[in-house]
Amino acid sequence: MARNIDNKCKQCRRAGEKLFLKGERCFSPKCAMVKRNYAPGFHGPKGRKRLSDYGLQLQEKQKAKKYYGLLEKQFRLTFAKASQKSGDAGKNFLKLLEMRLDNVIFRLGWASSRAQARQLVSHGHFTVNDRKASIPSFSVKVAQVIKIRKSSQGNRYFKNLAEKLKKAEQPSWLNFDVSALSAKVLHEPQEADLPQNINVQMIIEYYSK
Repeated sequence: MARNIDNKCKQCRRAGEKLFLKGERCFSPKCAMVKRNYAPGFHGPKGRKRLSDYGLQLQEKQKAKKYYGLLEKQFRLTFAKASQKSGDAGKNFLKLLEMRLDNVIFRLGWASSRAQARQLVSHGHFTVNDRKASIPSFSVKVAQVIKIRKSSQGNRYFKNLAEKLKKAEQPSWLNFDVSALSAKVLHEPQEADLPQNINVQMIIEYYSK
């Protein structure tokens, strides 16, 4: 399974904003964006270069890739799939990214980061409609039920999960059943559920060249 092994804190510093790649650390004073809010490099803090239109589009595309933890090929294929669907290509693209199984696990609060969610899915800790699901890119559908496997419920990652989830904000398009440790997809993410920090129009312009 290919993955980005670049330093996560440096990825946020390069993007110029928090991408929440390291879970709880991103909310603590130890976060690199709190301690060193400037681009990584040997010479320390310095002004950011003024970018061309192409440079801004590339920067936004790179930021979105890092945000969802994808490599270029998978990111581009997802965009191509969204472009073939009817309706707004940008919204379709973000919906496909949001409905990836690894992102759903992260949104539910069952993992502290998308990278951890991706690992947990790959290790087979979840089922979708009572069938084992171990592919992070699996796209969940409306009415499907995601559960933590019984054999995995004693795992250290899921201990005291109910207590942890009291602090987490649950997405409106997912319904979490605490007693069954399961979640149901109520509907596709609406515009308000999509990330507001990604300028998807710039990504469309980048891939339209």
